[in-house]
Amino acid sequence: MATDTEDLAPYERWTRGAIQNPRRVYTGLFYVATIFFLITTLFPFYWLLVIALTPTGMLGQIGITPPAIDPGSFVEIFERLPFHVYMFNSFVLALLTTAIVLLLGSLAGYVFGRLTFPGRTPLMLIVLAISYFPPAAFLLPLFELFTGNVEVLGVQSPVLFNTPGAMVMPFSALFMPLAIFILATFYSQIPDGLEDAARVEGTTRLGALFRVIIPLSAPGVATAGVLTFIVVYNEFFFSFLMNDGQAENWAPLVWGILNYQGQYSQFYNLMAAASIVGVLPIAILVVVAQEKIVSGLTAGALKE
Repeated sequence: MATDTEDLAPYERWTRGAIQNPRRVYTGLFYVATIFFLITTLFPFYWLLVIALTPTGMLGQIGITPPAIDPGSFVEIFERLPFHVYMFNSFVLALLTTAIVLLLGSLAGYVFGRLTFPGRTPLMLIVLAISYFPPAAFLLPLFELFTGNVEVLGVQSPVLFNTPGAMVMPFSALFMPLAIFILATFYSQIPDGLEDAARVEGTTRLGALFRVIIPLSAPGVATAGVLTFIVVYNEFFFSFLMNDGQAENWAPLVWGILNYQGQYSQFYNLMAAASIVGVLPIAILVVVAQEKIVSGLTAGALKE
């Protein structure tokens, strides 16, 4: 048998070995996919770090490593602009949107997950279909609405441009369907007996939702909240178009990064440093909440 194996071509020997020991193949493919994923996802951050550490006058000499190391750009981003204010604005916008999405999404998720009514499934499909609409389709109507150019029955729309409302409301509408779907899936798996016991004690449906169902669905609620916060914090489209880019007008993080572009020069090292500093809160959040996210995404498939 050994002689037969030695007489085979290398590819044939590898094929026969893979058939006889598939676990080695699976392990090898896992490591290949993991290495590829790490390279494609981490290399952009490494490149940002290289650009951020390169002095302004040497940006044209960048190779795989910086020609010189100057960490001063991480200090200069706060000296040129109030970058911390832009980060604070993004944090507040994301927090407000997450609170609204979780509150309204919990109510809608309870209805879809625990109540039976005609048209429930088609209505859920419509809610999910709305989430696939491109945000650009809503831009012009919303811009006209938030700049006070819409009049209905003699009532003029309020001017919300340069206010948190012009961003929080579109964010909430765009990310609500996913939260409803996640929460409805979790709420539907809570045994009816627990809710019935709470109602026998005198609580209402709303009280049972907040006292029993939501605490028992903590992984799903945490998943919906963390995903919403991350997406809103990194959102570009409405964040860029619904304000004039001034920090005092609730301009978010994306505007802070873009404002390092000068009229006659581009401070790429400052933009790279600002990108790294801006992404740090989200990176910390993902590291801290990764267990909740994973358990929230998988628990729905494991519960009976």
